[in-house]
Amino acid sequence: MTDKKKHILLISQYFHPETFRVNDMACEWVKRGYKVTVLTGIPNYPMGKYFEGYDKKHRTRENWNGVNIIRIPLVARGNSGNKLINAAGMAANYFSFVRSGKKWVKSKEAADLHADLVFTFEVSPMTQAMIGVWYGQRFNVPTYLYVQDLWPENVETVTGIRNKMIIGPIDKMVDKIYRETGTIFTTSPSFVRAIVNRKVPVDKNKVHYWPQYAEEFYRPMEPAAIDGIDDDGSYKIAFTGNIGTAQGLDVLPKAAKLLKDDNVKFVIVGNGRYQPEFERQIDQLGVRDKFVMISRVPAERVPEILRSVDAGFISFNKTPLWENTIPAKLQSYMACGKAIIASASGETERVIKDACCGVCCEIANAEALSDGIRRLMQMNSSELGMKARKYFEATFNKQMLMDEMDEYFGGK
Repeated sequence: MTDKKKHILLISQYFHPETFRVNDMACEWVKRGYKVTVLTGIPNYPMGKYFEGYDKKHRTRENWNGVNIIRIPLVARGNSGNKLINAAGMAANYFSFVRSGKKWVKSKEAADLHADLVFTFEVSPMTQAMIGVWYGQRFNVPTYLYVQDLWPENVETVTGIRNKMIIGPIDKMVDKIYRETGTIFTTSPSFVRAIVNRKVPVDKNKVHYWPQYAEEFYRPMEPAAIDGIDDDGSYKIAFTGNIGTAQGLDVLPKAAKLLKDDNVKFVIVGNGRYQPEFERQIDQLGVRDKFVMISRVPAERVPEILRSVDAGFISFNKTPLWENTIPAKLQSYMACGKAIIASASGETERVIKDACCGVCCEIANAEALSDGIRRLMQMNSSELGMKARKYFEATFNKQMLMDEMDEYFGGK
């Protein structure tokens, strides 16, 4: 490190107590001697309402683990059974954050911050990256962008909107962000290709594959039963994380029905907008006995739950966008030394095959998934898990990747 601490302005619409990997990145930078200020919103993900104790007037400035947090106003996402209301709520959430961010960049607080660089952690929405561009331009500091969701592809896939009157302006915004950002990181090699080969090309020399790591508390643990999960001798498969439409979880109840005579159970850890419909399908197909539902837990507790199961599950809806994605839970499962069963293709399939740590099946195909689970049950899960951990240590190691980021920052 240089003698003077570099000051990172980290822009992320989501931050602690919301559970995203950016939390760990910020804490790691503090440990490495950086000064870190986070510009974020009022926590409301994934359930769509402000977390208890947070609103537009309370806890707007905090210090957490040495990270200075500035919370700017935004509209909570909301959560309704009506798709149109949900879409409107999400749009209001996205644009209220960027509107507040634009105002903040012009403020005295921003001028007095004296950040040396600005780093935007982009899971949807991409609009938040405009704040980083504005700050970088106003104060003439280097700008970095970590792309985890491609836009406008994500908008088209999640919402089904393909109207050029809507997608066109979003596309132009993305072009501007990529053009005016100094360094761009992505979570998969496919994302690098997608960004470089846009209609308005992006300089390939500034786009880099920097995969997600898993926090250090994700580690192999000796198998053990835990409260809430019966030690009944069944083969247990866990899904952890957001229960949303993008995850394609509707394949699981269908596969469970095909596996009604097999001694297998699915442990679902998390919640989200799709959960009521997911549980409705479970009951409609009469497979409630095949599922253990556990509400969202702190990320630190996930390894304890994974120690009680045999494999981790990943699935997607069938779209080109998700095929190009490496989901964060893949690294988490691998770090915990778990065999993996996936209803996935593309980048996820590539990693699982390279690591030789599990079975991949055709997306959204319940028959293929049930057959794949039966095959996995006949394999040595412990051996697959060891291969997963070995691949993780060689490819997704936190210290190795954060050292690499130091080099990009010029910090070492």
